[in-house]
Amino acid sequence: MRLIDRYITRELLLPFLVVITILVGLFASFSSARFLAGAVTETLGIAALLKLILLKTLIALEVLVPIALYVAVIVGLGRLNKDQELNVLRSVGVSGTRIVYAVLMVAIPVGIISGILSSYVRPWAYAESYILDAQAEAELNTNRFQAGRFYGSEKSGRVVFVLSKDDTNKKMENIFHYIKKPTTSEIVVAKEAIQIQPQTPNQRPHIQLTDGYIYQLTHALTTDDVIKYDEMTYFIDSDSVTNYRRKAAATRTLWESDQPRDIAELQWRISRPLSTVLLALIAVTFIRTAPRQDKADRTYLLAALVFAIYYNLSGLAKNWVEQGVVGSIPGVWWLYLLMLIALGFIALKSRIKLFSRQQ
Repeated sequence: MRLIDRYITRELLLPFLVVITILVGLFASFSSARFLAGAVTETLGIAALLKLILLKTLIALEVLVPIALYVAVIVGLGRLNKDQELNVLRSVGVSGTRIVYAVLMVAIPVGIISGILSSYVRPWAYAESYILDAQAEAELNTNRFQAGRFYGSEKSGRVVFVLSKDDTNKKMENIFHYIKKPTTSEIVVAKEAIQIQPQTPNQRPHIQLTDGYIYQLTHALTTDDVIKYDEMTYFIDSDSVTNYRRKAAATRTLWESDQPRDIAELQWRISRPLSTVLLALIAVTFIRTAPRQDKADRTYLLAALVFAIYYNLSGLAKNWVEQGVVGSIPGVWWLYLLMLIALGFIALKSRIKLFSRQQ
């Protein structure tokens, strides 16, 4: 029996590795194209762009891993069914329960990996990506600007122009910085600016501006202000880094919170192993058709439809908890209870059919 278990396990792991590799490659390629289209390379550079793509891929793994396992079970067992190998195994006394056991031998470790990715790797990746995003939005960061070009941000309402720069000494010359605020607009011009690197982890990044003006323009019909300065320290806005982000929060922090959004995020993380295993078991139920091409095609379409329904319901369950529509109990767990009930119904129906054949 151990030989059969290892054989089925191998038939599941091979398509799983192939599918997860394809999904990761497609996701990374899509992310690269999106970032390049958004000119992220000009703001962060190639090295930071590659790091950001890696972080986004790590974040997506918690979704890609269950999908890959779901597809692998359908493809792996489908091939065994098509080649009549499942019928041969049943003829020598290998029950359906034994096949499910072999599937669980793969699904449970993969589910644990999915849980680790969701609870620890994903928050870390989100925290790192938020830092990179904040760097891309930093107003006067010398690393993100090329000389002689205008840079604007619709999100922050800023426009920056640097006439020339010295990358070696972190120096910019003839800077124009426009800031749009709700009631005022502000223009900062300077003859020279030097990037000051933080000396300690808690020190905020800042720019030393020299020989310039600040024009404060009000939208109402009041007097505008002009300030001349010889030297001014300009702190880069780091609120987007320091603000609380629940997706980047530690799992222990979420566990101690009673906020609906934190509870939803926590339940989402700890439900990943269960959802991975349940999806694998649901995939097993599709391997019941005769090995004919037309029925196999319908099986794959039905499997895709079931996964689409699950994916939308999982997002709905999380949103309900976030919005307070559903409390922490039942939380997101009602969806997995429905999945268990559906699996139990299918198992009971299969046993009834088997009993009727024996009669």
